[in-house]
Amino acid sequence: MKNIAVLGSSGSIGASTLDVVRRFPGSFQVVALAVNSDIDSLYKQIKEFKPQNVCVRDECKARLLAKKIPSSVKIYCGEIGLEELVKDKSIDQVVFAVSGAAALGPLISAIKSGKDIALANKEALVMAGQIIMRLALKHKVNILPIDSEQSAIWQALLGQDQASIRSIYLTASGGPFRNVSKRKLNSVTINNVLHHPRWKMGKKITVDSATLMNKGLEILEAMFLFNVEVNKIKVLIHPEALIHSMIEFVDGVVMAQLSATDMRIPIQYALAYPKRLANQLPRIDFYSLKQLHFAKPNYNKFPCLGLAYQAARQLGCLPAVLNAANEVSVEKFLKGSIKFMTIPKVVEKVMCKHRNLANPSLSDIMQADAWARQEAYNVVGRLG
Repeated sequence: MKNIAVLGSSGSIGASTLDVVRRFPGSFQVVALAVNSDIDSLYKQIKEFKPQNVCVRDECKARLLAKKIPSSVKIYCGEIGLEELVKDKSIDQVVFAVSGAAALGPLISAIKSGKDIALANKEALVMAGQIIMRLALKHKVNILPIDSEQSAIWQALLGQDQASIRSIYLTASGGPFRNVSKRKLNSVTINNVLHHPRWKMGKKITVDSATLMNKGLEILEAMFLFNVEVNKIKVLIHPEALIHSMIEFVDGVVMAQLSATDMRIPIQYALAYPKRLANQLPRIDFYSLKQLHFAKPNYNKFPCLGLAYQAARQLGCLPAVLNAANEVSVEKFLKGSIKFMTIPKVVEKVMCKHRNLANPSLSDIMQADAWARQEAYNVVGRLG
């Protein structure tokens, strides 16, 4: 029985994780849950899974929840509370299903506490990947990716010599605007953007998928997770989203991981690793599968991808700046303050103004993050 904590349990990845637990009651037990502010969902989860500890980032909502649940359940609140929750000795593995830079502090806390990590959050690793991976090595912690693309790379690399990698192909569905002209992108609505053709995800990651920034973040994530140079990582548009990523080795052999577009599949693998558990999840029917399509990404139409490659080449604090500016831009887009194609403009302006610092400390990264957020708000104000 593996005891797990699910951070972001009310979101799509969190809900999928709990469904995996529900399907394997003899293998996994939920001992901790955390949400931002959705205490209605958390209350239902507490009744079903009976965790020992919960955390609500919104302190007002935490006080409301405390009145409804048994006193035996310990409640943490705020960002500091989340960092304390993951230290609990009963936890074997922490599932990071929260989005954004807010995951960085709890992630570092969990690693220092010796907890294995099932990671769905990209932003923390993008911001401080080198620091995080060094900490994981020091504390002998496994960081197991949940994202379908990173899980595919991880599985394809098992038993392989790292030096034999020639190229990593990160596949991307292309999002909702794969066949939309750049001119028409200037007038797309929030509803258009949030209608992803393949995956059901939270709003932030869905916007990132539409701009291809999500794939850009995955480039940086893969660099750190697998210790590979950026010039070996390529993005490949694959609208069917059945091949989740591929590795080409120096001898010309390509290893690809295929599965149905269901996040429960990579989640289950990360939770059960090194075992594979039989399930009744969707399968690929190869007899009805007629063809698969591949294409190069359009960097002119999706400039966020090029900006991510720039950050990956320069490193330092620039990935944190890229991420922070993007988070602010997406937030403003979802509020209707800026247009869709303004997102990469804001990110580019903030990156251009940033004075990069090589080999930054965690403090340097956090300062760069704070600066970039404020600068992004300033740029949005000027553009608006």
